[in-house]
Amino acid sequence: MKTNPAIAVIGCGYWGQNHVRTLSTLGSLYAVSDQDTKRAQALGAQFDVPALDPEAVLADPSVDGVVLALPPQFHAQVALQAIAAGKHVLIEKPIALNVDDAQQVVAAGKAANLCVMTGHVLRFHPAFELLAEMVSNDTLGAVRYIHSHRLGLGKFHAENDALWDIAPHDLSLIMALTGEEPDTIHGEGTAVHDHLSDFAHLHLTFPGGIRAHVFTSRLNPYRERRLTVIGEKAMAVFDDVAPWNEKLAVYDHRVWSEGAGLQFETAEPRFIAVPDGMPLTRECAHFIDCIQTGKPSRTPAQDGLAVIRILSQGTIAHD
Repeated sequence: MKTNPAIAVIGCGYWGQNHVRTLSTLGSLYAVSDQDTKRAQALGAQFDVPALDPEAVLADPSVDGVVLALPPQFHAQVALQAIAAGKHVLIEKPIALNVDDAQQVVAAGKAANLCVMTGHVLRFHPAFELLAEMVSNDTLGAVRYIHSHRLGLGKFHAENDALWDIAPHDLSLIMALTGEEPDTIHGEGTAVHDHLSDFAHLHLTFPGGIRAHVFTSRLNPYRERRLTVIGEKAMAVFDDVAPWNEKLAVYDHRVWSEGAGLQFETAEPRFIAVPDGMPLTRECAHFIDCIQTGKPSRTPAQDGLAVIRILSQGTIAHD
């Protein structure tokens, strides 16, 4: 009986290399594969695993699972090939570039009874897990509004704009907190350098009454990675750029009706202790556990499909 499943990484670019390094540390890296054979060979030599063609990876009966960190236009096609070959799959976001392809991936994984997981890595951040627990336990009171800002400079992709490249992170987090998909979606985008949006806004309304706003930019002078939850009792901020001991802050601000108007009272932030843990390590360990135990993934391909539905429905009016 194998102690660890054998996992191959297909796509050895910037993020794929992070998967390679992490799976090697976890003892499950079996092989690497990339269209750039020299890059794959160098990475394989570095981590003492073979560099194989994608076809060889899928044909190898020793491979239990694959991580797909490809340009997103190839994710659905290769995922379907991997599922047909009987491999468990972790697909980086977005899992496809249209709803039909994403639905095919979900259906194929379900029919094959395989773990097909979306790479929504921030769902495994310890600070977000604590935030989700606060929402679930009603620590913040009824949630009224959620907004996220994910801003920075680059990366510029030939196929993906700021919405499709960046927003999946926050859409996954917001839907995890609300427990549902939005029923009203409005999007706006601005393209500065070419036809692809460098700035994008999404405005969301959920069936339960929560509203949300997502702002993404790949043309911003500073980095911001902030998710804010506005509750009736308190407000919380997950700031992934802040130092580790300030990643999660709770503000016990109060707002109440008095006479014909509203009154408010501010409070200093309470920083919540966040346990150590690298999100990618936790995500890969979760993938390994799902392969070993057959447990359902916390970020199944259905989550990736829900994100694609939002991105596709959010009509982006380019300025």
